Amino acid sequence: MRVLPVEAPGSPLPDSKVEQPPVIRRAEVVAFALVALLVICVAVVLYAAKAFFLPVVTAFVVGTMLSPAAGWLERHRIPRAVSAVLIVAAAGAAAAFIVGLISSPLMEWSTRLPELGSLLRDKLHIFDRPLALWQQLQGTLGGDTASAAPFQMPKFEWVQPTLEFLSPTFTEFLLFLATLILFIASWKDLRRGLIMTFADHAARLRTLRILNEIELQLGGYLLTVTAINLGVGAATGIICAITGMPNPAGLGALATVLNFFPIIGPVAMFAILTVVGVIAFSTLGAGLIAALAFVGVTFLEGHFVTPTIIGRRLELNALAVFMALAFWTWLWGPMGGFLSSPLLIVALILKEHLLPVDSPQLPQD
Repeated sequence: MRVLPVEAPGSPLPDSKVEQPPVIRRAEVVAFALVALLVICVAVVLYAAKAFFLPVVTAFVVGTMLSPAAGWLERHRIPRAVSAVLIVAAAGAAAAFIVGLISSPLMEWSTRLPELGSLLRDKLHIFDRPLALWQQLQGTLGGDTASAAPFQMPKFEWVQPTLEFLSPTFTEFLLFLATLILFIASWKDLRRGLIMTFADHAARLRTLRILNEIELQLGGYLLTVTAINLGVGAATGIICAITGMPNPAGLGALATVLNFFPIIGPVAMFAILTVVGVIAFSTLGAGLIAALAFVGVTFLEGHFVTPTIIGRRLELNALAVFMALAFWTWLWGPMGGFLSSPLLIVALILKEHLLPVDSPQLPQD
């Protein structure tokens, strides 16, 4: 029988070899609070100075996306400044062509808004019975049905405020255009200046890798997303042409543009196709064919095409994409929604290169 040694009273306990979780220090709390205050201050400044920062940041992001094209032209003995003008002119011509396809039916329909509103109200009489049942249910539950009004179409007073919200001012457009051309023309000098800012060789090398990856990822993102959105627009136009929708080319161009805005764009396009279909066809079922087919196209694009192509380049978490979209749309409106994914890509690249690899990690599941 083994006898255990008896420790004398009052003797100190041996040190435990079990690692204890680190205790949060006061300095860490202060640092976290300072970073949170800095983020809040930056957000307030970006919101208050939207007229300046939105066109400038948009020009920086779009210019970084278009810089590979300028480099390709430069390798073919075209000066960088000339390349910048040619690229911006080509992009502007493509944008003007798409806007022309969209604006032509939009102007035609805007002159017939009262007529179209009356026609849509007549088509939606199918909902009179469900609304009457809803009012009866409210009366049964003790609700006030005296103030319940029949279904009415909303007034079209939102058209002008919506256009003012979506359209940038002429000054902002000029600032964006000038900044974009100058950024593309001087991107090589800006890269060199950013790299040479650091005196340490390792810091210069890390900055070079960050800039190269940002340029590569954003350029590939623009090219890939543009090709996918053109495919979605072409499929939407074909669907509209087959189903007999009015102006299928304009609707396809609108689908291409709206698909650049994640989540919000496809939902808005579905609503537009539903309204146009209900107005254009005699029955509600026939009017919903194009909208439902568009849902199938966007489902295939969102769950198979885009994750397969873009997922190979950079993994984007769906929740992160949604939160970035919500934040930047709240901050800068529709253009903020367009910039949300590129800015998220830049943030992920900075996180990958700036955070040390040997930082504390969570244990594996």
